[in-house]
Amino acid sequence: MMKQVFKRTEGLKDKEFHYCGGCLHSVVHRLIGEVLEEMGLLDCTIGICPVGCAVFMYDYINTDMIEASHGRTPAVATAAKRCNPDKLVFAYQGDGDLASIGMAEIVHAAARGENATFIFINNGIYGMTGGQMAPTTLVGQKATTCQFGRDPKVHGMPMKMAEMLSVLDKPYYIERLAPTSPAGVNKTKAAIKKAFQYQLDGKGFQLLEILCTCPTQWGMTPVQALNHVDEVVKQTYPLGVFKDGGEKL
Repeated sequence: MMKQVFKRTEGLKDKEFHYCGGCLHSVVHRLIGEVLEEMGLLDCTIGICPVGCAVFMYDYINTDMIEASHGRTPAVATAAKRCNPDKLVFAYQGDGDLASIGMAEIVHAAARGENATFIFINNGIYGMTGGQMAPTTLVGQKATTCQFGRDPKVHGMPMKMAEMLSVLDKPYYIERLAPTSPAGVNKTKAAIKKAFQYQLDGKGFQLLEILCTCPTQWGMTPVQALNHVDEVVKQTYPLGVFKDGGEKL
């Protein structure tokens, strides 16, 4: 009789992902589902998903989910947590949603120290709507709205959200991660579990910035995209803990 060593987490519904091949949204979804199951939180969690590639996240995560208007995820998460302080509340946002149209929302949620977990997927481009330049697009990176590459003189510099939010007084835990290798996947999972535990302990605002791939809009194979994160993207967005325990590191 064969021993089962791996199975679908109860934190995910039995449904095929719609994401492009090589996209790391599916990896992060699974990690969230695994952590919720392992921590026994599936029946007491509220997730908030926005407009963007993760618009159908409620089809995959096996817990209560709310759909937010584009960029308003932190506001909805704030309301959900304040009305249900006994629930775990997590928000899941892409870079266009969080760092562009939702910039004011995330800054003020962090400034208030809202006791919720914000998972920020940074793939440096608008994936769902056609590959436009995002606030996080790298210098020189081509997009449909900057076909010769991002020019700092014209478009400014990429927004470094983890660094920017870490200077505020109220955030408790901020870390940037990249699940581009088995070690990176394990570290990302541990960070999600850590953030959720901080929330359960009432510590305050937590943000995990997760560097992810977008092979379709980057014009790369999945393997090339993973290597690109490790060799190029991390030069602009270095991994690490920016705040832990409320102290800037």
